[in-house]
Amino acid sequence: MAQSIPELQEPILPLKLPGIFLGVGLGGFFDGIFLHQLLQWHHMFSSKITVDTVQGLQMNTLGDGVFHTVTWISVLIGLYILYSRVTESRRKVWGSSVLWAWILTGWGFFNVIEGLLDHQLLGLHHVRSGPYQLWWDMGFLALGALLLAVGWQIRNKATPATQTLAPA
Repeated sequence: MAQSIPELQEPILPLKLPGIFLGVGLGGFFDGIFLHQLLQWHHMFSSKITVDTVQGLQMNTLGDGVFHTVTWISVLIGLYILYSRVTESRRKVWGSSVLWAWILTGWGFFNVIEGLLDHQLLGLHHVRSGPYQLWWDMGFLALGALLLAVGWQIRNKATPATQTLAPA
């Protein structure tokens, strides 16, 4: 249900859904840009399809591209929902601690789900393959849990006025 701030004369819908979409997308971008491209620790299917051949690298690059497309779409959906819900004081939304709490929560969800699904259950890739790959994978999951906890903590400390948008 929409909450209303009398001074704005407009309902303000919760920031949870757009924050989660933004967090999932931004978390995916961080993973894809830093771990896949800059550090080149893994590609989308690098535990299943070798990156040591041109064909294998092409398939992994295609997988990375699909992954980046999904994260990009998640950010676009988050922005669309956010801007459809907030039509006044749009600059202030980026200062909302609750929005950032939900973004951190979304990023945490991304790490936990991607870490469990792709790293552990499907074995598509690991954060960093090698003798310590389980430790790297557990660190990725721990970061996800930390992001979820920090997001939760920020949301719980927010005052009702900051859970939407306060007027100027």
